[in-house]
Amino acid sequence: MIKYNLKCHNNHEFKSWFSNSQEFEKLKKKRLLECIYCSSKKINKSIMSPMVSIISKKKTDIKNFEKNLKEEKATLLKIRNYIENNFEYVGKNFSKEVREIYYDKKSKRTIYGSTTEDERKELAEEGIDLISVPWVSKEN
Repeated sequence: MIKYNLKCHNNHEFKSWFSNSQEFEKLKKKRLLECIYCSSKKINKSIMSPMVSIISKKKTDIKNFEKNLKEEKATLLKIRNYIENNFEYVGKNFSKEVREIYYDKKSKRTIYGSTTEDERKELAEEGIDLISVPWVSKEN
């Protein structure tokens, strides 16, 4: 069984289960799929994220998973410490500051801070590439 997020041409979104991916294509081709809101027959798959299960019956699998998580967190903490020790924190002024550095070309400052999704898109449109780093908590 597979679950798809579906969308009709009127932008109504809904979910439906299929026995496999070929079944969806077969039903779509025969125009047997229908929007649950407006009965439109123009249905497409929408963006969806995979479902990942981490439940395991084996204790060794769980221990390996926990070990991997700890290793990943340790790596992310090293990255965080490096950034905090070598970059200037500019907080929510990040977009303004990064533009000044980018367009000045003489400035060699390295900074970090936070942006909104809209600010990030605007910066990308200007050709300013950013790297997002997962900011792991130092506690526990």
